[in-house]
Amino acid sequence: MDSSFRPVAERRLAKRTTAVAELGIRQAKIRPGHDAAVLDISSNGVLIETALRLMPGRQIELQIERRGQITPVRGRVMRSQVACVQPSRVSYRGAIGFDQPLAWVGGHAKQDEYGVHGEPAGGRVRS
Repeated sequence: MDSSFRPVAERRLAKRTTAVAELGIRQAKIRPGHDAAVLDISSNGVLIETALRLMPGRQIELQIERRGQITPVRGRVMRSQVACVQPSRVSYRGAIGFDQPLAWVGGHAKQDEYGVHGEPAGGRVRS
């Protein structure tokens, strides 16, 4: 085995779920009104797909419709990639790290665990 290969430890701060319907999430929009599909979510971040080009480092506000109420959530684009290219459109998939954890999602990790990119969890909140 190549000695440069090292197993990657889980770097997320919280457990994520793809069962967004069970959380009551119906839809999401990136302000000022760009549709976004929620692919998975944790208390600290979300993976979305949208036609809006997502630039890493950019601050955004999501409006998550959940059980008939709109919850505004601020965060930062942590990473982004092209998800689909068609003749009439391009879609992007991006990970958004929330500025503040969402209490209604649950699944917080222990404080001594590490966040995304190996940074201590005590730093910025990440997905």
